[in-house]
Amino acid sequence: MDFTTKLDRLAEVAVKVGLGLRPGQELVITAPVEALPLTRLITRHAYQAGASLVTAFYADDDAALARYELGAPEGFDTAPGWLYEGMAKAFQGGAARLAIAGDNPTLLAAQDPEKVSRANRARSKAYQPALQLIVDFHINWSILSYASPAWAKMVFPGLPETEAVAKLWDAIFAASRIDEADPVAAWHAHNARLHARRTFLNDRRYDALHFQGPGTDLTVGLAEDHEWAGGSESARNGIICNPNIPTEEVFTTPHAERVSGRVTSTKPLSYQGTLIEGIAVRFEGGRIVEATSRTGETVLRKVLETDDGAARLGEVALVPHSSPISKSGILFYNTLFDENAASHIALGQAYNKCIRDFETLSEEALTAKGANRSLIHIDWMIGSDEIDVDGISASGAAEPLMRAGEWVI
Repeated sequence: MDFTTKLDRLAEVAVKVGLGLRPGQELVITAPVEALPLTRLITRHAYQAGASLVTAFYADDDAALARYELGAPEGFDTAPGWLYEGMAKAFQGGAARLAIAGDNPTLLAAQDPEKVSRANRARSKAYQPALQLIVDFHINWSILSYASPAWAKMVFPGLPETEAVAKLWDAIFAASRIDEADPVAAWHAHNARLHARRTFLNDRRYDALHFQGPGTDLTVGLAEDHEWAGGSESARNGIICNPNIPTEEVFTTPHAERVSGRVTSTKPLSYQGTLIEGIAVRFEGGRIVEATSRTGETVLRKVLETDDGAARLGEVALVPHSSPISKSGILFYNTLFDENAASHIALGQAYNKCIRDFETLSEEALTAKGANRSLIHIDWMIGSDEIDVDGISASGAAEPLMRAGEWVI
């Protein structure tokens, strides 16, 4: 199968599996300029599926760097609120959302962390109305990736650019099940397996999870009336979508005030162009009270200062060490892929959908059940073949869920 066919298959999976796009729906796409070939294929598949209108917005690394190198200092507190207000209006009107990732993981590594922090905070505030509609699944949405040259060279630094891009594409296609005889059918079967995991966990109603291994002894209390999710989801508009292409996780909402102990990251976190490696934090009463990292510590500390909820958890996810992405042995420097190679936690905003009957609850009621609130949602990996996970019942009894990173249920 040649590259063009595989890229077209990825576009088809994005529309049919990722979005479940319905006739008459609008589609809003964001993508790096390098992803134009994939964006065009997705646009064609979207119109074939009956889309009424497809609108794409593109980001450019050179333009982003120009801002940091030449922009006025006061400009870093500015974000295009008008654009995000327009997106929110589109989502309120029923438009679907697709994001194509492929950013240079170290784009802003040499830039002033204070400027990066201010720009991220301004963007997060401006994007919040649109983002809330996404995370609450008011609409069907999805994210997938494009193998840009800058990203490929980061993943395969010893290879010529052309070979690095080709090898990264092979990894993306494999993780996204494009190499299967029928990718859409393969995704349906995979979703069924993930649904079985989440059903088991929802039936058990654990009160907490306990992670233990090198540098980690962490208890994550789970939110009251939490629900596990994973694989395809039903959005509130009734459309079935796969938010992440690829995905290997089942996840739920922690209790924002019931996390304690120490945890060490097992993979680097690539955040807004900065590589943060060797994260080690300590939680008390749900909040990070100590934080260090081997690289990117200044940026990490700025992230934790974003708002009151940035130093608390909004997600906990379980992923077996034997997942296809983990077995590839590739460090992607891309959260969409790396989070599906290992169990992980996320700082910041909780997914309301992971609280039972969330549609009927006020913000105050969701907070009372333990759902965290923040402008950020940043996943980082804590699982490996040395990490054990227990489910803790309300009585305090521990039941093994994972041993050496593998499911034992």
